[in-house]
Amino acid sequence: MPLPKFIPDMDAADANALIEQARVASDLLKALSHETRLLILCILSEGEKSVSELEEILSMPQAAVSQQLARLRFDRLVHTRREGRMIYYSVAGKEVASVVETLYELFCRPVRKV
Repeated sequence: MPLPKFIPDMDAADANALIEQARVASDLLKALSHETRLLILCILSEGEKSVSELEEILSMPQAAVSQQLARLRFDRLVHTRREGRMIYYSVAGKEVASVVETLYELFCRPVRKV
């Protein structure tokens, strides 16, 4: 897929739109730059999981998992669904899902025994 070219005499509105999209992409990549958050998103790319399921898979204490999930919620990278007392998490948005699925295929799937 060819990359778009940044044309020096580009219309100001088009240039501003491109810059804004670069900012959005940068924010997404910053949120993905923490290994635990990225690992959580890779696990969630397999399907919706509860906090307790994530704790078990990650072998991490509930507080640590919840802290990273809070950041992912703040960055709008995960959706939540409540069922009684249980909260389930899933990957939010097609852009997030696409990036995480690509990273999952490259880095997670080869070492997961699912």
